[in-house]
Amino acid sequence: MEFFRIKKDIPFMRHALVFNVISLVTFLLAVVFLFTKGLHLSIEFTGGTLIETHYGQSADLEKIRDALGKSGFTDYAVQNFGSSQDVMIRLPLKGDQNTAQIGESVLQALSAETPGVELRRVEFVGPQVGKELAENGALALLLVIIGIVIYLAFRFEWRFSVSAIIANLHDVVIILGFFAFFQWEFSLSVLAAVLAVLGYSVNESVVVFDRVRETFKKVRGLSTPQVLDHAITSTISRTIITHGSTQLMVLSMLIFGGETLYYFSLALTIGICFGIYSSVLVASPLVMWLGVSREQFVKPKKVIEGANEDGAVV
Repeated sequence: MEFFRIKKDIPFMRHALVFNVISLVTFLLAVVFLFTKGLHLSIEFTGGTLIETHYGQSADLEKIRDALGKSGFTDYAVQNFGSSQDVMIRLPLKGDQNTAQIGESVLQALSAETPGVELRRVEFVGPQVGKELAENGALALLLVIIGIVIYLAFRFEWRFSVSAIIANLHDVVIILGFFAFFQWEFSLSVLAAVLAVLGYSVNESVVVFDRVRETFKKVRGLSTPQVLDHAITSTISRTIITHGSTQLMVLSMLIFGGETLYYFSLALTIGICFGIYSSVLVASPLVMWLGVSREQFVKPKKVIEGANEDGAVV
C-alpha cells in the first residue's frame, strides 16, 4: 500500500558524507556520556526495597507518588500490581535504614493521604540480584545482536550485513547515550525497549536492502549511488506508513501511559526516530563505501566454447 509515489529519485547519496559525519558525532557523544555519566540504573539492577500495599478502592498512583515525595523519598517507582487496588512500590537503598523501618515510614506517609491502606509485604532486593539481572540483560542484548548478524549473513551479501549491524548498534548506543546524558532511569522495561528497537531497525534495513538488490538485478545503466537513491525513494511511502503508525501508538503510551510506561515509550520513540535515520542514511552510504556493485548480484553469462553468437554450435 502506498499513500504517494515519488517519480523522481531523491539524491540522498549526494549528501552521504554529511549524514555519516552527523551520525559519527552523535555516536561519539553518546559513548562519552556513557563513560562519564553512566546509566542511572533502577533498583532492579542496584538493589533496594520492594513494598506491596493494598487499598480498599482503586489506588490513585499520582497521589501515592506525591505522598512519598512529601515524605522525602526519592527515585521511587510506583505501579499497580495484579489489580488496581494493589500497588508495588520500589525504593533504592538508603543508608543503614532496614526494610522494617522503610516499610513503616512508607505506611505512615501513605496513611496520612489515604487512611486504611494495608501493608502486605516488604522485601529487600540485594545488589547480587541486581548484578544477575544486569548480566542477564547484557547477555540477552548480545544474543540478539549475534542472531541478527547470523540472519543478515544468510540473507544478504557481507557488505549489507556489516552495514546493517553498524547501523543497528548505532541506534542502541544513542538510546543509551540519551539515558546517560539526562540520567533517566534505566529499568528492565527500558532494556526491553532497546531489544525491540534492534529488531525494528533491522527490519527497515532489510526492506531497503531488498529493494537495492532487486534494482541491481532488474535495472541496467545505474551507478551504485543512483541504485541506492532509487531504493530509498521507492520505499519512502512504506517507511512513513510503518513508522508513522508505530509512533502514534508509542506516543499514546508516552502521553497517557503514566510513569510506568513513560521511559519504555521514550526509549522506543528515540529508537524509532534514529532507526529511520540509520537504516536510510547510515547503512546505505556504508554499503556504497564498502564497494557494492551490480556485478555481485548479476551472474555473467556462460560462454560455451565453439558456439556462435546465435547459440548454434559450429
